[in-house]
Order: sequence, then structure tokens, then C-alpha cells
Amino acid sequence: MKIAIAGTRGIPNKYGGFEQCAQYLSELLVQMGHEVTVYNTHYHPWQKSMLGDVHIVKKFNPENTIGTAGNFIYDFLCMRHAVSTQTDVLLVLGYTTASVFYPLMRWKSAHLVTNMDGLEWKRDKWNGFIKRLAKWFEKLGANYSPWLISDNPEIAAYLKKTYNRSSYCIAYGCNKFTHPDPDAIRPVKIKSDRYGVLIARMEPENNIEMALEGFAASDWDGELIVVGDTGTRYGKKMKALKAGDGRIHFTGGIYDQELLNNLRYYSSFYIHGHSVGGTNPSLLEAMACGCLILMHGNNFNKSVTEGNAHSFVTAAGLTALLNQWDQTISRHGSFREGNYKLVSEKYNWKVIAEKYEACFREITGKK
Repeated sequence: MKIAIAGTRGIPNKYGGFEQCAQYLSELLVQMGHEVTVYNTHYHPWQKSMLGDVHIVKKFNPENTIGTAGNFIYDFLCMRHAVSTQTDVLLVLGYTTASVFYPLMRWKSAHLVTNMDGLEWKRDKWNGFIKRLAKWFEKLGANYSPWLISDNPEIAAYLKKTYNRSSYCIAYGCNKFTHPDPDAIRPVKIKSDRYGVLIARMEPENNIEMALEGFAASDWDGELIVVGDTGTRYGKKMKALKAGDGRIHFTGGIYDQELLNNLRYYSSFYIHGHSVGGTNPSLLEAMACGCLILMHGNNFNKSVTEGNAHSFVTAAGLTALLNQWDQTISRHGSFREGNYKLVSEKYNWKVIAEKYEACFREITGKK
């Protein structure tokens, strides 16, 4: 098949979860014998027209000059190019700035498939107008994309209930972390012999404040390493909130994957507060690193870990888990093995790519 992947800033991954998905998926689909194109922004640092055997097509994106509105132009240019080159499958990762063009496009032979991502309109960082706009984009994506992909059973159920649309349920992938290096975490300058870690964007829906309050109220005698950009307004607020607690250490943003994986691997626990969206890549990475996971107990997170994590829904709940450490840590071994099994059998990138291929073959009718 001739497959195009749009909706990301491009590969090699320098940005986030969808870019990571695009990179692994494109490389594996090529190995399966397909011709794959990934669209990159014009400012992406990769200058070549190929990344291995994956075709790279750069398109103009004025995001750097006019802000988020630039992504509308970029997505339109990518989709128009895919249609003009007689693509069999156009996979759009995320609907936010692409779905507005769905009713207007003439798709010709291209089969449009949209990964619907999470519930963007629920994000607390948006004001009322932006939330309504995001909800409208979701509605356009759900109603006008002929085929949908959900990354989590809860998202699949939401799409069915809200829009009466069925979807292919295909999660994100991850790789088991198998080469720990204690020297790799030295740049973080951890003071304690043991530490917990929280890695997240500094946004309200990730329950950063709840996690900090829960930790601060606990008797835990180690550090909490908080990784995330504290240069934002909310990030500055969180840093100021616990500036007086010497056990809480803010590192700012860290984008070195080896360092992040080693931080997770050597941690005593990993706090995951994300509450909006489906299968979160950072939760999968914690599972793949063998972390003892203390997570916000929403249905998205529960469906991913399948019982292999401790849950909290309030700051007091997290405090209790830390104060009752002997009981909390006692489940670590079984949780770790359960998560390793899930990573190997369910969230492995090769398994994910095979599911996408099966989806595309069914859609196009090619055997």
C-alpha cells in the first residue's frame, strides 16, 4: 500500500507522542513492504528527503510566526499533497487543525483514517471559547472521517456513545527499557538515596498540584523529582507553590530519552496524574521501565495498566500510599511483571504496527 502520515511536526521525533508514533509506525510499515511518506514542517531540522526507507515531504507551516493558526495551513497542504499523489491511505494523527477541511476535501482514491487522540476539549488550560471550538473540531473529525482509530477502550466507548461511530481500537506502543545506566542520571543531581519521579507537561489536567500536595503532606523521607517546563505560567505557579519544601526538586524540561528512562528505572515510584485523553505515552514508558506506578485513578489509566498500579483520586489518597509505604511497595514485583507482559504482548510497537496494517488492509480491501 501507499501510505501517508500527517498531523505531526515530523520525524525524526523531536517533539512528542504523535511524532514518536509516526516514526515507529512508518519504519515498521516500510519493513512490511509498504511505501510510506511522513509529512514534516518546513522548519524541522531533518533536511533529507528520506529517513531510512521512509519518504519525507516538507510542507510550509507558519506556526512559528502566527501561532497555532499556522497548523491549519500546514495540515491542509499535507492533505492536499497526499490526495494529489494517489495515496491509498492517509493517516491523520489528531483531528484538531485538520478536521475543519474534511468536508471540503475531494479524497479521490485516498482512504482517510483519523486517530482521534484524547478529549482535547476537556483540557483545563483552555478557556470556554477554545473548549467549544475544540469540541466542534472533534465533532467534525468524528462525523467526516470515514474511518476512526481510538487509542483506548474508553475513547472507543465515548465515540460510540457520543457520535454513534465505531472505531479501530489501537493503542500507542513502547519498548521495554533494557539497558539501565546509573551514571546517566548524574546530571539531575539527586540528593537522596531514594526518590520518586513525576514527568509531565505542567498543565492542570495532569493534576500536578494534587501530586505536589499529596507528596508534601506525606512522611516520605526521599526526594520527588519533578520533570517539566516550569517556564509557563502554570509551571511557575507550581514551582512557587512548593519552593519551601526541600524534598521537591524541579528540573525543568528534560528531552533526553535515555536520561528520562534511567530516571524512571532507578526511581522508588512514578507519579502519573494525567486525567484527560486515552493511552498516554508517558504512562507506557513508566510501565516499560518497571516503575512502581502511583496514578490518578481515572478509567483511561486503569484500562492501560489493567490493575498493575496503585491509584489515587485526591491528594490525601496519594499521601496515604506514601505513608503506608510497606504495603504500597509490597505489590511492586507483581505490578512490574504484569506491566512488562503488557508492554511485550499488547503495547509492543511491532504489534501496534501490525494492527495498523490490518486496519489499512481491511479499509482498502487489499489482501
